[in-house]
Amino acid sequence: MARIAISLCGEGRGHAARACTLVERLGGGHEFLIASSTEALAFLRGRFAGRGDVRLLEIPGIRFHYVGNRIDVPRTILDGLHFAARELPRQVSRLTRVLHAFAPDLAITDFEPVLPRAAARLGLPLVSLDHQHFLVAYDLDTLPPTLRCTARFMGLACRLFVPRAATTVVSAFYRPPLVAGWRHAVQVGPLLRTAILTATPHDAGHLVSYLRRHTPAPVIGALATAGLPVRVYGLGRREAVGPITFHDIDEQRFVADLAGCRGVVAAAGNQLIGESLHLGKPLLVLPERAHAEQTMNAHFLAAEGCGTFAPLESVTTATIRGFLDGIDRFADPLAGRRGRMDGFPAAARAIAASMQRETIGRSAGVAAAA
Repeated sequence: MARIAISLCGEGRGHAARACTLVERLGGGHEFLIASSTEALAFLRGRFAGRGDVRLLEIPGIRFHYVGNRIDVPRTILDGLHFAARELPRQVSRLTRVLHAFAPDLAITDFEPVLPRAAARLGLPLVSLDHQHFLVAYDLDTLPPTLRCTARFMGLACRLFVPRAATTVVSAFYRPPLVAGWRHAVQVGPLLRTAILTATPHDAGHLVSYLRRHTPAPVIGALATAGLPVRVYGLGRREAVGPITFHDIDEQRFVADLAGCRGVVAAAGNQLIGESLHLGKPLLVLPERAHAEQTMNAHFLAAEGCGTFAPLESVTTATIRGFLDGIDRFADPLAGRRGRMDGFPAAARAIAASMQRETIGRSAGVAAAA
């Protein structure tokens, strides 16, 4: 069995969900060291409390900054530059020492810059497994021109975060062609947890909403007029607002609510979109105007015909009612996606192949030295 080091971005549910799936489904006696920060680390602590085969390590990471309910893009960029100049070298040295003691066989990074550099110092094989590499590996010609330009700029972060990787795996609910220079990338669907795979989809007559912590109050008001019970996750537990109830993140309850909902109204994260499509659930996604990655996800979802989108800041009662009144139009495209979204088997094969290459390389080195 192997020792595997994993690092992941602390912002966003998708990174933590992928890490959980890797640990849960790779299993088989492996030992894991997982490094992350903020929201993802808190989620992982709750998920793996008491697990002897999983060690969690807190490392600083880059965060989104908000002014009111909007992403502060300049401050977020400046914070990232400060992190790269001041904090990154110190954290690479620290993690290198931790890895040396842990002695992993493989490193896997999910859009996190410290582990790739520490792995390079130790000569560890590195697998890049994230969603963000779609920015550089995927043909994005179907997106509006402004978003294509933004993607080229944002793609610089992929190259800065992961300067080199033995294997690049891109996990996304959409699969356009790969561009020249990235034909080696492995395209897989979202990595789905066992709870999603074993859930039985049905319509219990409610909506599920997963919202980011800075969601404007008018969005809640619009959801309250949906005419259906709405179960909201991501904003923490609070008093109900009409038909809206607010819930803490609980995997079992969330999956049950998702499997039984009529539709999903949520932030436009790749992971939740993939889970919803696997369960055959139509989506209204609400990307923040300044969150270009989620806006790109929203365009790909609409192109698939499995949902629609509106900017978070402009959501009204009409937005919610328009989605629900036309919800049947998504049924046929969803039928082609239901039960077919899981990218884990292909990702696991890529990880196994990377470990096998490392084993062969070490054996060849030993033979040459002898």
